[in-house]
Amino acid sequence: MILKELSKLSVPQSIYYAKELDEKDPLRHFKNEFYTPDHSIYMDGNSLGLLSKRAEASLLQSIDDWKTHGINGWTDAEQPWFYMAEMLGKMTAPLIGAKEDETITTGSITTNLHQMLTTFYKPYDKKTKIIADSLTFPSDIYAIKAQLELHGLSPDEHLIQVQSSDGRTIDEDDIIKEMTNEVALVLLPSVLYRSGQLLDIKKITRAANDKDIIIGFDLAHSVGVIPHYLHEWGVDFAVWCTYKYLNSGPGGVGGLYVHEKHLGKKPGLAGWFSSKKDVQFDMSHDLDHAQTAGAFQIGTPHIFSMASLIGSLEIFSEAGIEQIREKSLKLTKYLMELTALKLNRFGFTIANPAEDHRRGGHVCLEHNEAARICKALKNKGVIPDFRAPNVIRLAPISLYTSFEDVWNVVHILEEIMATKEYEQFTNNRNIIA
Repeated sequence: MILKELSKLSVPQSIYYAKELDEKDPLRHFKNEFYTPDHSIYMDGNSLGLLSKRAEASLLQSIDDWKTHGINGWTDAEQPWFYMAEMLGKMTAPLIGAKEDETITTGSITTNLHQMLTTFYKPYDKKTKIIADSLTFPSDIYAIKAQLELHGLSPDEHLIQVQSSDGRTIDEDDIIKEMTNEVALVLLPSVLYRSGQLLDIKKITRAANDKDIIIGFDLAHSVGVIPHYLHEWGVDFAVWCTYKYLNSGPGGVGGLYVHEKHLGKKPGLAGWFSSKKDVQFDMSHDLDHAQTAGAFQIGTPHIFSMASLIGSLEIFSEAGIEQIREKSLKLTKYLMELTALKLNRFGFTIANPAEDHRRGGHVCLEHNEAARICKALKNKGVIPDFRAPNVIRLAPISLYTSFEDVWNVVHILEEIMATKEYEQFTNNRNIIA
């Protein structure tokens, strides 16, 4: 249906139109800040963002600080390691609509999720159930099930997974209908990783707040591409990774947010860096935990995993998340329009929502030959992302993807389909899809 509607549009098909859009793009100069793989068009920034020159510089600075200062780098480095997590939290706060004390850069997304669940999931009487959705990323479900089992509760009985009517999207009203007086906590993705659907966080959060249910979000596929207003909306907690749209590098550090109404709460998983900074080295066996989101740290910060994020977030500060979102919507809309005009005859389906307010940062194409098409794209220098069984994810990134890049991707895809070049590849995924 989306392809049929989009194919009626009269978007100019010439590459010169794409070049005109690039000339008018206020963010176009940021493309020069990034290292792009030679002779390729990178469309997988929703899985791993590219390295920027500033991220490289801030990482090398921390390495040099180690070389120069040794252990004194914790206090004497260019950016002192002891305070780096808090500093990065402050830099991240504008991207998620948080107060500075409400966010911290730490751990990994799943470690942070376990911290949040251990801290906020407190089942009692009949209020024992957790709501998630049936399309969320598997690791979130693994964490929820593990936490239920730690409480001696069966996931089969106490985990509610809201079902999808179309296998792609989740209806917010269906989520809200499940919010009974037996529900203790809700955990949802902000953007569904397969289809790119952006959930109405404000609406769902309001419903949870009205029913006195703790609600948290996994922002892995929205932080750095979509503005958030977590404090204003009343979201209780959120977790995210930084290696996708925030471009911190492979396995980059995670982040978490806790609404200020919960600050001062004892962390469910206490650790060395849960402490107040000024008493941490008193070495007391009784934790005096921080009164900020810093309380929810556990172990010593992974400095070299964090340092690249300093340079990366400087770029976000300059570009502005609102302007990034505006361009992202234009890029994905242009990609969808060209797909409808050029690829409609080849059996593609656009699975992501077409509406701006329901669409995240990537376009989701479905095709029965998706795996081999992705291999053919890579052979032609286009880096896509495959998700079994039939999904091709394409993510044009505001900071380093041009409209001309988008035009070229669709042109290459059209050529692959017209010549049936994809048939030389097997239609099964590689070890890492």
